[in-house]
Amino acid sequence: MAVALQRLRKEYVALQKKPLEGIRAAPLESNILEWHYVMEGARDSPFAGGYYHGTVVFPKEYPFRPPSIMMMTPNGRFETNTRLCLSMSDFHPESWNPMWSVGTILTGLFSFMLEEQPTQGSIVTSPGTKRELALKTLEHNAKNSKFVELFPDLKDMHEARVEAAAAANAGTAGEAVEGAAPSAEREKGGDGLMTVLAILVALLAAGFIVVRQVIV
Repeated sequence: MAVALQRLRKEYVALQKKPLEGIRAAPLESNILEWHYVMEGARDSPFAGGYYHGTVVFPKEYPFRPPSIMMMTPNGRFETNTRLCLSMSDFHPESWNPMWSVGTILTGLFSFMLEEQPTQGSIVTSPGTKRELALKTLEHNAKNSKFVELFPDLKDMHEARVEAAAAANAGTAGEAVEGAAPSAEREKGGDGLMTVLAILVALLAAGFIVVRQVIV
């Protein structure tokens, strides 16, 4: 246990100094054996725009035994809240290399996510489904208290997007109301004009009748 704690503390410091590109990772303050990660979807993939949250749970014997790996955000590639069978996970202790680290594990998971190779815990969906799920990832993640605790910047990003969308919808609704008001005024003005014309026609008709009676 002491070796695992020392190793994981060292790796956390290293990741803070040199973060992984497109990947965030941090252990729970109350349990350094439980790490949480967030992977940003690759740009040229159906996962683009997505933020995928998951866990890597290390055994007390780490680095001599591999961790369990799960993904918690619906993604279209892996089942959620299910241990994934990877060469670097606890499904394959025979292939585990003690030199591998948190960074190695997450980089490998990221690469495997972009492939179509099946494994225990993987699923098959269309690119369209993956793109739809990518748009909903932050909304889903924001409901997880550990995600909010460890990645507050992403929580803030989600809230900012929600507020911007609400403001945009409110602006569209306001423009519709403003557009309807002139139209109503025009209709009202048109009705008034028709009324005046009707009165004039009636007066002319009455005048014509009076003139005709005088002549007769």
